[in-house]
Amino acid sequence: MNRRMVSALLLLVAVSLSPACAGRSARKDRGLGLRVLDCVVVEREHEPPGTGGASYAGTGNYYLVFEAREGQATARYRLQVNRTQWFRFAEGSRVRITLNNNILTDVRSNE
Repeated sequence: MNRRMVSALLLLVAVSLSPACAGRSARKDRGLGLRVLDCVVVEREHEPPGTGGASYAGTGNYYLVFEAREGQATARYRLQVNRTQWFRFAEGSRVRITLNNNILTDVRSNE
């Protein structure tokens, strides 16, 4: 009987402390959320159909590489764009990009 009481008490303590440990949040990622950045297109990349997850029937994947100043640092982003955006923005174009949780949602000319 005494062993059952001790094991029941330990189980009660463990169950009551587990929500306290689970409630701690990890350090927040500063890249999450909505961000608008002024960038320059430094590179354009195209992967042919059948590579990089693109279907054989499609036109392939299109990427733009952007450089943006964030504080004292220069950040580079390689983001997938559609075919129209890829043709519209040549290297050296100044653009304003909108990122939502590090996913490109909008690219506009900033000239």
